[in-house]
Amino acid sequence: MPDKRILVVDAEVARRIDENRGDQNRSDFINVLIDTCLNENSTNKQGSVTKAQFEQFQQGTRELLRNFLEFFISYGLELGKPPKDKTFEELSQKLQSLGNSDNNL
Repeated sequence: MPDKRILVVDAEVARRIDENRGDQNRSDFINVLIDTCLNENSTNKQGSVTKAQFEQFQQGTRELLRNFLEFFISYGLELGKPPKDKTFEELSQKLQSLGNSDNNL
């Protein structure tokens, strides 16, 4: 059985630990946090990404899709091809939803 020690933390820190630890006990949760912080550089080299990196990628992907759709729609209109079915309307709606989703990030 490992030695046990008492760690004194602010009440706010204890509250945040309890809100985020799920089924883990406090000690195990703090161990995971420490291991994650200490190994962050080596973990990221193994292919993991941070939340900020993922959100940046997600935003870039939406921007790329929006640009593609804008190009596709404007190219089709420049060729003088009037939309025959709901394709134009669907693409316009997708373009609008991509524009709206960027505002929610």
